[in-house]
Amino acid sequence: MESLTVSSDSMEPTIPAGSVVLVYKPAAAADRIPAGAVVAFTSPVDGRKIIKRVVAGEGQTVAIRDSKLYVDDVAVPEPFVDHDRIDATYFGPEIVPAGSVFVLGDNRGVSIDSRDFGAVSLDAIQGTVVTDWK
Repeated sequence: MESLTVSSDSMEPTIPAGSVVLVYKPAAAADRIPAGAVVAFTSPVDGRKIIKRVVAGEGQTVAIRDSKLYVDDVAVPEPFVDHDRIDATYFGPEIVPAGSVFVLGDNRGVSIDSRDFGAVSLDAIQGTVVTDWK
């Protein structure tokens, strides 16, 4: 385990900026990361360690239509996303390449994520964020 201080508001309201999260480091299980998991990796934009939510895996098609996420043309329920803040957001469709995952921030209006830098290689995933340690 490693602690990580969240430096941006891209995962709000789920994980506010300034929060300290625990990252479970064994990346050997990266090929089994489920949709919905929050993962840590190095940003291809600025080299900082960041966290985002996995929304799709290899071979799946991702699209956003009027702020709603669709994976393989099926609407995905996302109770953690404030859809009013991201109204009229559109993206894709895009197919996730082999050996990769598609990641998004929960606060889509400000998040820099796979819509900007593309899918993230499973090899780049450094761990998963522990969101429930009860």
